[in-house]
Amino acid sequence: MEVMKVLHMNKGDGETSYANNSAVQGKIITTAKPVIEEAILGILCETFPESIGIADLGCSSGPNSLLVISEIIDIIHAKCRNLGRPSPEFRVSLNDLPGNDFNSIFESLPAFFKKQKQEKGIGFGRCYISGVAGSFYDRLFPDKSLHFVHSSSSLHWLSQVPPALETNATPAALNKGKIYISKSSPQCVLDAYSLQFQNNFLIFLKSRAAEMVAGGRMVLSLMGRRSIDPTTEESCYQWELLAQALMSLVTERLIEEEKLDSFNAPYYAPCPEELKMAIQKEGSFIIDRLGHFEIDWDGGVEELTNTTLLPLSRGQRVAKTVRAVVESMFELHFGKAMMDLLFARYAEMVDDYLSKNRANCNLGASSRVAASVFPNLLKNEAQISAIVSVVAATTVVRPPVRCLPRKVWLFSVIFSFTSCYQLVAVRKIPWAKANLNYTGQALIISVD
Repeated sequence: MEVMKVLHMNKGDGETSYANNSAVQGKIITTAKPVIEEAILGILCETFPESIGIADLGCSSGPNSLLVISEIIDIIHAKCRNLGRPSPEFRVSLNDLPGNDFNSIFESLPAFFKKQKQEKGIGFGRCYISGVAGSFYDRLFPDKSLHFVHSSSSLHWLSQVPPALETNATPAALNKGKIYISKSSPQCVLDAYSLQFQNNFLIFLKSRAAEMVAGGRMVLSLMGRRSIDPTTEESCYQWELLAQALMSLVTERLIEEEKLDSFNAPYYAPCPEELKMAIQKEGSFIIDRLGHFEIDWDGGVEELTNTTLLPLSRGQRVAKTVRAVVESMFELHFGKAMMDLLFARYAEMVDDYLSKNRANCNLGASSRVAASVFPNLLKNEAQISAIVSVVAATTVVRPPVRCLPRKVWLFSVIFSFTSCYQLVAVRKIPWAKANLNYTGQALIISVD
């Protein structure tokens, strides 16, 4: 599989488009906002450039593609207003693979610029936004041209399927009946995925180190796991259910078993230790923050169908979210004709998984706290029964940053209906090795 040519989110604004099924990714960006704000203000505490370079790597398309850029501009503009100085010139680069729907982003720019000028008035600096097609596992920008780099929901995608798993590399399928790491995967499969991630992430860090100016910052959020064991449900069970859906089609002779055995997802969800290892090995960055947060598979948001005005099941919402992301790869490998049936089967399996595990829910004081924190999300007993805990993820705020919230409230479901996300922020220094500081909520990378 040539990932660079194949992988892209579903284009357009149809029912299965990424634009209409990216609430989870939007929630991840929103959750990371305090860390982004801290990183941006950290830059401005050390220098105040007249022209600031910003890159969003893996920008995709749809409503989220300009969300983080808008937030960054808001933070910088507010700081400038407080200091009584004009906003800098913004040089914004939106990066994704060549198959991304850049046209839809460009079409949204006039409305974006109009909104910025209306909200900020004459004090708003010039803003130049460009699209940069290419893999972030390579150089993308000139030396020392970026002050801030952001990437959300992207770095868990690998540049390629681990070579050891390619069908032409071995006479027999090493991960038979699976499409990603699972409990039944042999150790060689786990090692192949881990090695591919380490190699990719090292190249990513080396490339960004050359492109960032002294004092720059980088904030990364990606799928991850808390355990060093890569077979834990929090990191691989969505793929396990997809494999089961595919196997059901194999059983019905709608898909050839060889097709299933020859597909391996170019994806990896690392643990904190693996991120630490790569950053220390590359040697250009120190870690300001490293931590994780949890997001429901469906984002925890109730959506309505356009036709029946009846709520979708949680399984259907998860299936639409996942389909919008992976369909380009699955369609190429298994055929377009199988997509509707595959993701309908997947939705059923997610719903079945949830119904079987719902008995594990333990309603108590934490549920009542959840209701007070998220009153708009809890509209009936069925919803409340899925909420079992509220997690207070403390964000440590260091001087001179004083305006950030001390806590970010998140909720999770006890039966692995959540995905674990790593949040990373780092700083580059040429004369010191990176070191890890566990502070609970983020990993922040900066450049000196």
